[in-house]
Amino acid sequence: MHVLIIYAHPSEQSFTRHVRDEFVRGLEKFGHSWEISDLYDMNFKTDMSESEYLREANFNESMPVSDDVLLEQSKINRSDTIVFIYPVFWTEAPAKLVGWFDRVWTVGFAYGNRSMKKLKKALFLCITGHTLQNLRDYGYLQSMERVMLGDRIFDRAESKEMIFLDGTSQFNRELRESNWNRHLRSVFEAAGKL
Repeated sequence: MHVLIIYAHPSEQSFTRHVRDEFVRGLEKFGHSWEISDLYDMNFKTDMSESEYLREANFNESMPVSDDVLLEQSKINRSDTIVFIYPVFWTEAPAKLVGWFDRVWTVGFAYGNRSMKKLKKALFLCITGHTLQNLRDYGYLQSMERVMLGDRIFDRAESKEMIFLDGTSQFNRELRESNWNRHLRSVFEAAGKL
């Protein structure tokens, strides 16, 4: 299986980077091929231009799509599975990833007369400072799932899943350290279940 990883974190010194590396190790161990779009490393442009906005707002598929977006769309269409790896910032993905969806999910590709293939799976590996219990208690967990699985993926994949790697805040180092290896083990195992 060919896996496209969309990775969004600004620092190589993060736990998220360890998650990415462990997931890739799992992909290789289980015989999957992969490629990565590291949005920060690529300096992916996340703001829509006026012409991009007018194309989308008017459902005008005849207007051109920029080369960087076409490249991302081609990566998707040659993949079987897409995996998003990112930290949760204020109950949302980093702006780089939100902007990636804004620009890559174009009319004529992700909706309208779709040219986007239906993927076998969409997997989200979300790194959170909060615990799962806190996210549930405040209603954030359900909101994040609704946005990512319901709106952004919708029916674009046969199956979809979010895995929350919780309790990773630097604020509570003891909890972070106790979760570290368990989370990395679960990420490695997730690669084997694709």
